[in-house]
Amino acid sequence: MVLWMPGLPPPGVRWSALLAGLALWAAGRAPCCGALLAGAGWAALQAGWALQAQLPPALERSVVSVAGTVASLPEVESRRTRFRFRVDGDAAQPDALRGRLLQLAWYDDFGSTQPGPRLALQAGARWRFQVRVRAPRGLANPGGFDAERNALARRIAATGLVVSGSGRRLAPPRGIDAWRERIAGRIDAAIETPASRYVRALAVGDTRALDEGDWHRLRATGLTHLIAISGFHVGMVAGFIALAASAAWWLLPWLGRYCPRSHAAALAAVAGAVGYAAVAGFALPTVRTVLMVAVVALARLWRRPASVFGALALAALLVLGWDPLAMLTAGFWLSFAGVAWLAWCLPERMHWLRGFLSAQSVATIGLLPLTAVLFDQASLAGPLANLLAIPWWSLVVVPLALLGTGLEALLAGAGSGPWRASAWCFELSWSALSWLGGSRFALWWLPEAAGPALPLALAGAGWLLLPRAIPGKSLALLLWLPLLWPGRELPRHGEVELVLLDVGQGLSVLVRTRGHRLLYDAGPAVRDGFDAGARVVVPALRALGVGRLDAVVVSHGDNDHAGGIAALRAALPVMAWHAPPGMQPSIPSRDCVAGLRWQWDGVQFEYLHPPAGFPYLRNESSCVLRIRSAHGAMLLAGDIGEVIEAGLVRRQRPALRAEVVVAPHHGSAGSSRRGFVAATGARLVLLSAGHGNRFGHPRAEVVERWRGAGAEVLATPASGAVRVWLGAQGLQVRERRPWRRRLWDAAGRARAAVILSADEKTAVVPEG
Repeated sequence: MVLWMPGLPPPGVRWSALLAGLALWAAGRAPCCGALLAGAGWAALQAGWALQAQLPPALERSVVSVAGTVASLPEVESRRTRFRFRVDGDAAQPDALRGRLLQLAWYDDFGSTQPGPRLALQAGARWRFQVRVRAPRGLANPGGFDAERNALARRIAATGLVVSGSGRRLAPPRGIDAWRERIAGRIDAAIETPASRYVRALAVGDTRALDEGDWHRLRATGLTHLIAISGFHVGMVAGFIALAASAAWWLLPWLGRYCPRSHAAALAAVAGAVGYAAVAGFALPTVRTVLMVAVVALARLWRRPASVFGALALAALLVLGWDPLAMLTAGFWLSFAGVAWLAWCLPERMHWLRGFLSAQSVATIGLLPLTAVLFDQASLAGPLANLLAIPWWSLVVVPLALLGTGLEALLAGAGSGPWRASAWCFELSWSALSWLGGSRFALWWLPEAAGPALPLALAGAGWLLLPRAIPGKSLALLLWLPLLWPGRELPRHGEVELVLLDVGQGLSVLVRTRGHRLLYDAGPAVRDGFDAGARVVVPALRALGVGRLDAVVVSHGDNDHAGGIAALRAALPVMAWHAPPGMQPSIPSRDCVAGLRWQWDGVQFEYLHPPAGFPYLRNESSCVLRIRSAHGAMLLAGDIGEVIEAGLVRRQRPALRAEVVVAPHHGSAGSSRRGFVAATGARLVLLSAGHGNRFGHPRAEVVERWRGAGAEVLATPASGAVRVWLGAQGLQVRERRPWRRRLWDAAGRARAAVILSADEKTAVVPEG
């Protein structure tokens, strides 16, 4: 598990582990220990090389000129196109990016009403761009997507924005991805119904047309493993081609003079599996199946016995030998674990119907722990949906889609009929499956579990899947409790908890008492782009076990505070809304006027600003909320500036006293004046800002002002989400990044620790 360490050992230790492990294994002395030691050393070396290949700090936010190839199917959206870009390896490219993989975004010109030349992007084409590059950087939140781990696993050296007007195509598209894109376009032209996007996914693994609603229904029905080309489909194609080759040798016996029929079938199966995996872009589940098919084929050629476990183990060894960082992806664990459970639990020979039903139960029970830990969710409708979808899609829908693709490859226009038939058959099942996944009970969101929960749940799953004669299986369910009902560290009566979420350049704060939950702001949202409400706030609330909100405070109407409200409303029930007077939100709300107070579970909530009758002035109208418990107070100040601060100090100085303060306006130069800082007497100050944001938040002088008053200052770029408790044990703090430190965080933390430049005067607070 070297890849989950907080940091990597020195290079000398990595090489020593690899060589010592190989020596032990080759000598036959403790071969298992030797293999583990060699694997750990090899994984550490690969991780170190991948981290070294990422963009150095000296080039952060610089503009570079790069030429290379579009290395993925471009994801075209209304205002931008996202794609991976492989930089050429010639000497004309920047040294730090030569031969590297970049994740780029190309936006339309600001203010333009017409799509730009980005629509001409095609997979496999060569382009030259001016790109503003950044090292891979993500947000750190409960239940959030780990962008830095994903970048390391995919070996993405940098992310970047294409400079407007700089794109120039150098060569037309070519290669397998270009062919996949052409076929996807022909499928769209042939099928006039919405099912075309699903046929594209099943035929060539192109899921770009699936929107968030589609993915939600697929997750709710547990069918995400089927909608793109899966390992099962690759195995099915390999089997069909092997049967076809065997039939050809039976019809033409003279072919046996050159190659035995069994050998021909084995080689044809491998060729079919490789070709179909190429159509899918060599996704990890398809690669696993190709390797397993190849192992069985080689065993057949060498006349050696081959078991499923042996083939699976060799496939895993080859995958990890080639790319140890594959262990950082969810697909690796789900793909290999699924086959391992089936191989362990099911006998080699049994009735097909019983085997199919048994496989569903084994996969459901065996993979539920991994699904819950990897995605914080479980599909209650999944077992039934898979019973319907697996035979129909795998035996009818997918073969028709593949038949159309094969015919289209031979003759343009020949695939239209099978594709339309595939879409029609898909729609027959999709209406029932959508209804099944549409229930609010279909998808069960689980709170984030502690580390020991996964091995305990896997042990419980293994116990449940033992033969029927094994006693005490009901007791195995107790091993699932830490995973399905984890402890949520809720405050006691009279205590209060605050969670400052890492939403980038914006603000969102969760406040919890013993039995109530309040959300203060919901982060930013960009039209047709990043929505912190959907990507950060809602997943974090679910990971923290929040199923409903007793109140949501919209401090003011600016996008960086209120942008995520729409996604929040769609996902969770909210009992009450609060907003400044005059803001006129799109939902009925109560004015957050000064003097309004209430009490939950022994904790008092009170608004200090704005006063009744105060005109709506955006930042200056922000709801200022004070939360007071028996163990201290917290102050949430929104985006107020120095004028409002001075008025609060003059009129309500005693009420400003607080142990914890969420600093006004992200630490801008026009806020956190000395009088306000002194009046709060804060012990801990929290700053929410985007890493390297264009506003220079938080300003160095503001950080020093709070520190000079004796406060500890934490900022989300370095700390990630910050969890604060005020209770009987005093003030306690947990920073997400240090608490869950992983080796892929190291480069980002080092760059985020202190960035102070004379031209931008940007400071990001170091950890602790």
